[in-house]
Amino acid sequence: MTRRWSIAGQLFALQVLVVTLLVAGGTAGAVLLARDDARDAAAEEVTSVAQTVARAPFVAEALASPDPTRRLQPYAESTRTATGTDFVVVMAPDRTRFTHPNRDLIGKPFIGTVDGALAGGHVVEVYTGTLGESVRAVVPVHGDGGAVVGLVSVGITTEAINRKLLRQAPAVGSATVAALALAGVGAWLLSRRLRRQTHGLGPAEMTRMYEYYDAVLHSVREGLVVVDRGGRVALVNDEGRRLLGLPEGVADRRVGELDLPPAVGDLLASGRPAADEPLLAGDRVLVANQQVTRFEGRPLGTVLTLRDHTELRALTGELDSVRGLTEALRAQAHEAANRLHTVLTLVELGRADDAVRLATEELALAQQLTDRVVGAVTEPALAALLLGKSAQASERGVELVVDAESRLDGEPLPARDLLTVVGNLVDNALEAVAGTEPPRRVTVLVQATAERVLVRVTDTGPGLPAEQVADAFRRGWSTKREGRGLGLALVGQVVERYGGGYEVSTSGPTVFTVRLPVP
Repeated sequence: MTRRWSIAGQLFALQVLVVTLLVAGGTAGAVLLARDDARDAAAEEVTSVAQTVARAPFVAEALASPDPTRRLQPYAESTRTATGTDFVVVMAPDRTRFTHPNRDLIGKPFIGTVDGALAGGHVVEVYTGTLGESVRAVVPVHGDGGAVVGLVSVGITTEAINRKLLRQAPAVGSATVAALALAGVGAWLLSRRLRRQTHGLGPAEMTRMYEYYDAVLHSVREGLVVVDRGGRVALVNDEGRRLLGLPEGVADRRVGELDLPPAVGDLLASGRPAADEPLLAGDRVLVANQQVTRFEGRPLGTVLTLRDHTELRALTGELDSVRGLTEALRAQAHEAANRLHTVLTLVELGRADDAVRLATEELALAQQLTDRVVGAVTEPALAALLLGKSAQASERGVELVVDAESRLDGEPLPARDLLTVVGNLVDNALEAVAGTEPPRRVTVLVQATAERVLVRVTDTGPGLPAEQVADAFRRGWSTKREGRGLGLALVGQVVERYGGGYEVSTSGPTVFTVRLPVP
């Protein structure tokens, strides 16, 4: 199987190619600029030499002599040697050469452009003559009257210019090699860092990994919130957005900028570890687990997972109520068995009247409580709950009183919500008075009208400080060492869902009052 290139390897190869092309282009540009500069310098040099020769009085005098070549050839050659040029040609206005490095060409016409020089100016050009391509200058020689009596051409061949450029090649080559080496090392270091960050994965592997993990994270049935070290949200999956009520596109925003439930926002902002910690999010009870993520010992951020336990908490509460009722019935059955044995013993002793009186009194007390509850509350589930709580209270040594003003006909609200409110308020009151000095009493008032349902629970416990009321309803606060204290929080959820209200009176007996509008 052919091994695919990693992203780091591809980037390194691309960088090396780009850098090589850039350095090659830069070197070629530098060579071209150097060549142009060399030609410009050669043009200035030959122009200067030509003008110097043309202005020499000796040249004008020699041109007027019968044999200009005899006088000018030695002078021209000495000047050529001294200046390092390739030819110094003195000619007549009709192009006839009087001097030339090749004596065979003396007397023959000059090859090149001379019109500008004949007009009194000068000519600079690159031209291919008898010595090959050269950079040459042609200037006029003026006589005493200012007339053009001859021309001087000085040139340097392109081959000579190139030889000078080649002498600079080692310096240019060294700079090119140094630039390539530096760029190669930089590209290698960058690719090495990228390889370390991408773990040597190729584009296909990274794409497949992203698609796979993205699909997995968004399909799990637990809410997932990933926060980086800077406190920015890196990922919220679909279930997390549903549980927290967040819109799409919340990634890369800070935790404080999101509209999170207070308990969830505080947990994310703290970054502390959490294990199976219940949190309230609107009308939901969420179980949160949070851990700090690390890679090779470096902290990367935190991962928060959320599970919806709203239904489970409600069922657990109902189960606790049923369990409490069962325990109370078991205790009542045990107590009833004791009373029955007492009645039977009285009958055996021949004290039938005492036996009848004892049995009648016990039956009257039980029937009185049942008649009071059933007569006031016709909703069967709530009536059964109050009877069960009465037995549970009796077992704990607490007197549970159903207020004579209580009245609830029919089912103005769903039974589950009524059971949640009444059951948790009564449980909270029973726990508040447990262990206190007698008398220990809990009074329950349930009233319903066409507009609202009123639930009021009063206990003789130590009371709840006013500054702790909001925490008790909104954040699962508890005065108990064990447990999570979700009872009042669940009541608060029901109140919020119906748009109702609650009041807590801490002056004298503690009074919890809940008002729920009837839809």
